Amino acid sequence: MRRVLFKERYHLVVSEIMKEGSGFASVDDMVDFFRARIEAHPVAVFIAVFDHYAHTRGFGEDGVDSAIIGAKHVVFCFGKELESPLVMGVRPRSIGIAELADRFVVSFQEAPKAVAREAMESWIMELEKERV
Repeated sequence: MRRVLFKERYHLVVSEIMKEGSGFASVDDMVDFFRARIEAHPVAVFIAVFDHYAHTRGFGEDGVDSAIIGAKHVVFCFGKELESPLVMGVRPRSIGIAELADRFVVSFQEAPKAVAREAMESWIMELEKERV
């Protein structure tokens, strides 16, 4: 797991998981992993899965990096409080999963709330330890 600054603006947490030996054969396996963690969390609520790959391919082949063979977002919310109307700008959260031939690239934008940030980081650490 590493932190990156994407486009000089977005603070992301990123992990690359090699397919071989991971126990995950597809982007859908990864979606199931995260959905189970979200549903087991005392505050997080699962919202949806968005197939970003299918959506973008719908506009033509030019919009998708040729190395990507699948890409989905797991959308969820940790919103236990609504302390300001501005909170709406940083919710809900999502974890992006891009499938490449030999690995998965999992990423999310850092959350301002510690409970959300710590939960997502723990899921990534657990994912990195998953093996068949």
